[in-house]
Amino acid sequence: MYQIIAYIKFLFKATNQHGVHSPFVYQFVTKCLYDNKTYDAYKKLQHYRKALKTSNVILQITDLGEGSKTLDSSFRKVSKMVNTSSSSKKEAKLLFRVAQYFKLNSVLELGTSLGMGAFAFAFANKDSKILTIEGCKNTSDFTKSQFQNRSINNISFKVGAFTSEIKKIEETEFDCIYFDGHHNKEATIQYFEALLPKAHNDSVFIFDDIYWSKGMTEAWEYIKSHNAVIVTVDCFYLGFVFFRKEQAKEHFRIRL
Repeated sequence: MYQIIAYIKFLFKATNQHGVHSPFVYQFVTKCLYDNKTYDAYKKLQHYRKALKTSNVILQITDLGEGSKTLDSSFRKVSKMVNTSSSSKKEAKLLFRVAQYFKLNSVLELGTSLGMGAFAFAFANKDSKILTIEGCKNTSDFTKSQFQNRSINNISFKVGAFTSEIKKIEETEFDCIYFDGHHNKEATIQYFEALLPKAHNDSVFIFDDIYWSKGMTEAWEYIKSHNAVIVTVDCFYLGFVFFRKEQAKEHFRIRL
């Protein structure tokens, strides 16, 4: 119910490119968010999603985050997880476009799940380096095997609690950090602040499910108000954060 009410409120406040006066954000909206081209990578994303939906594999899940709102059992079918614990078709395509538009060379993902996000990032730039962290070993091992079978070699997998794994990251900065796990206010803020030193002026942080709960929306509002954050673009399902010091601090709500 919270998400429905939040979405209605979002629609009343959101706009399209005509309500955007920042040249940087206008270009982002028109050339990336609203890009209607059909990319070859979309077929690969669709084929991978279809393979997951027809999988008979059952995984024993260790949930370190908020878990699933629809799947209670610790034993879950991959075919069911696709619809509840993985990026949607629309989101995967959007992540591909974002990675291509910004020419992302280094990406950190918190929450591998079945790999739809990592898959999208990997195909946008095959020379990029993607580090993805998953709390559940069985899920990570399954996803890693799927990528190996498809000869996708630009992704590194780590397993463990985000708090401990973040401390072990050797990379000094990332072009993009995708927060897609542990949908909890306190945890989201903690990871955001822990990873701020990994951002450079042109980095983009992407937050999934910012209206998952009242707490997640409160975390999003906290992030928006942070001194390090200059521009945010709220697309309801995903929130984009930019650190461009050359811009005025502004926040946008964009309908997709």
